[in-house]
Amino acid sequence: QVHLLESGGGSVQPGGSLKLSCNASMYTEGEIACIGWFRQSPGKEREAVATLKRGNSNDNYRDSVEGRFTISQDYPKKIVYLQMNDLRPEDTAMYYCAAKPWSASCFFAALAGEYVDWGRGTQVTVSS
Repeated sequence: QVHLLESGGGSVQPGGSLKLSCNASMYTEGEIACIGWFRQSPGKEREAVATLKRGNSNDNYRDSVEGRFTISQDYPKKIVYLQMNDLRPEDTAMYYCAAKPWSASCFFAALAGEYVDWGRGTQVTVSS
């Protein structure tokens, strides 16, 4: 059973913005510690984009999106957002959210491929 549901993808022009949502409300409180956003484009490996630790909202980003993307959460509703500004054609990909139980570092866990639950993804296309 899929416990994560992404939404908010679409097509925008370069420089535009999108806000993705990841609904994790099917989890019980305390069941997950980390939520991450990942992306994969055709012919490329999946890469971690941003992660957030639910307990303290500690966030981390890959270098190429630092300053343009912001991960945040509505803690009671168990929704995690990815605000994407100044989008570039190279941001085009299927975006997935994923969850992990406790981890000392949500981002290092993402780089290590330790996230275990995945949504089905939402497509983001940046093109003029």
